Amino acid sequence: MPSQPIQKNITKGIAYLVLSSFCFALMGMLVHLSGSVPFVQKTFFRNIVALFIALGILLKDRVKNRARITIPHGAFKYLLLRSAAGSLGIFGNFYAIDRINIADASILNKMSPFFAVVFSFFLLGEKIDAVPLLAICGALGGAMLVVKPTFDFSAALPSLAGFAGGMGAGFAYACVRKMSVMKVNSSVIVTFFSAFSYLIAVPFLIAHFTLMTPPQLLALMGAGVAAAGGQFGITAAYFSAPASKISIFDYSQILFSSLMGYFAFGQIPDTLSLCGYAAIIAMAAVVFVYNRKKSIL
Repeated sequence: MPSQPIQKNITKGIAYLVLSSFCFALMGMLVHLSGSVPFVQKTFFRNIVALFIALGILLKDRVKNRARITIPHGAFKYLLLRSAAGSLGIFGNFYAIDRINIADASILNKMSPFFAVVFSFFLLGEKIDAVPLLAICGALGGAMLVVKPTFDFSAALPSLAGFAGGMGAGFAYACVRKMSVMKVNSSVIVTFFSAFSYLIAVPFLIAHFTLMTPPQLLALMGAGVAAAGGQFGITAAYFSAPASKISIFDYSQILFSSLMGYFAFGQIPDTLSLCGYAAIIAMAAVVFVYNRKKSIL
């Protein structure tokens, strides 16, 4: 039995993770609610809020530590890779949110932990045990039930974009893990990524900016705040407790997204999607239980 202080930290970690999941689900709902605004423009407003928040934290860290914040030798390329992959993750996720059920977009984005395991093998040489490897295969099968591959590429494109977004996010997480080993300041990683995603959206905005109504602008600013809340929540969660103890609760986002999609837009996932959800969540549960047992041994 875990001691009382440890159990308290685990409970706190679960609470932060569920709060983070709610914030990310709310972000998805607000992005969808903003309507016909191009998805790249939506990412711009989501990132500009995150950039100011991250930059504020970075400057606060510099003042608090009274030292220059530097990038360790060799880490810059991983900052670029993380930012490019993370941008792919956001663009893919937002493109999917606009065109399919927000719960479907959410579960495809939740493929990222599985891809993080795969990419960590290549970036860090981390061994993939048999159980997680089989779980990754099972999760890919579940994702295909949500994607529903078809010869009509235009029909499958939104789901494929969501899947690619999950893959990009997984590679980004692997890069973050690599940079944590290199002792890169976490505020530098978040600020660099936010600025990178912000800047690559600027040329599109110059060429294709769409005027927004006040409700659309309010929805996108709200999405930015919700996304920041999700980032802070997930960071606080994993600072409070080990991933092996709490990570499965990250999938509560699927429940929140399903409820928001139903009540806000009347969206009901079809049978194949529900089977895909069950498969992916089941594989996540298998990995969660496996990691807990390994941490005890």
